Formats: sequence, structure tokens, C-alpha cells
Amino acid sequence: MVSGEQSTNAEEETTVTTERMTLERPLEKSGATDLLREAAEFLLQRLMELEVEAEEDVLAHMAFPREHWRQIASTNPLERLNKEIKRRTDVEGIFPNEDAIVRLVGALLAEQTDEWHVTRRYMSLETLAQVTYGEGTTVPAGALSAASA
Repeated sequence: MVSGEQSTNAEEETTVTTERMTLERPLEKSGATDLLREAAEFLLQRLMELEVEAEEDVLAHMAFPREHWRQIASTNPLERLNKEIKRRTDVEGIFPNEDAIVRLVGALLAEQTDEWHVTRRYMSLETLAQVTYGEGTTVPAGALSAASA
């Protein structure tokens, strides 16, 4: 983040402070250009550091089969679930205690889990088996039918 004081007098010095450095430059075009370049280089360096730090997290979805990438990246099911919880708790209005909220939300989550297991198969059992047992391995007999029950 760049901040500083600006003066109308071109000969006065201006101090610009970034997150990790302080630069003092005269307020003229060449000085402003140099200041802009230095700030951009600093920010790009910090961006590259953040990218390297987050690389494993950003690319974690690639450990899953390609068919799952779209579902992993999407937050739509979570948003839908949160919306349903809000709708149901708004109907109730006032809860007598915290346990009542936990019971209602727990029941909603159990209901949603059943729906995801039975009616809306979010990811195919075959590709989930690849993730669970490893690609190219034989899925144990009954594992797919037991998972869908």
C-alpha cells in the first residue's frame, strides 16, 4: 500500500511509505516515474512471494480426477446449504436456547447429507473410488454398492 504527502512545490521532498520501505523522491516527472517503477517492482516481488507460498494450496485440486475439478472449485452447494439453513432458522425466529439451534441445523445437515448421497450424486462413485483406492486399482467388491446405500 502506498501513501504519502504531496506538496505543490516541486522542489520539496515527498516521503512515500510502503509496507516494507520508505522512499524519498522529489516531486517531478522523472522522480515520480522512478518512484512508480520502484513501487511496482516491490509489489510484483511481494505478489511472486505470495504465489510461491500458496502454490500447493492453489494446485491441490489437481490431485483429484479431472472430472472433479469443476465441483471442487464451485461453492454453489455450500451457498445453497447456507441459504436453506438461513431460510429455516428465519421461519423459527427465536430459539429458546443454543441446543435448539444445534438440533435444527443438525437435522438440516443430516437431511442434506441424505439428499446428496441418494438423489444428487455430486461426484460419480467410480471417480471417487479412484481417489480413495488409487487410479488403476481394482475397487473391492461391494464397495460401490455399500457407498450408495
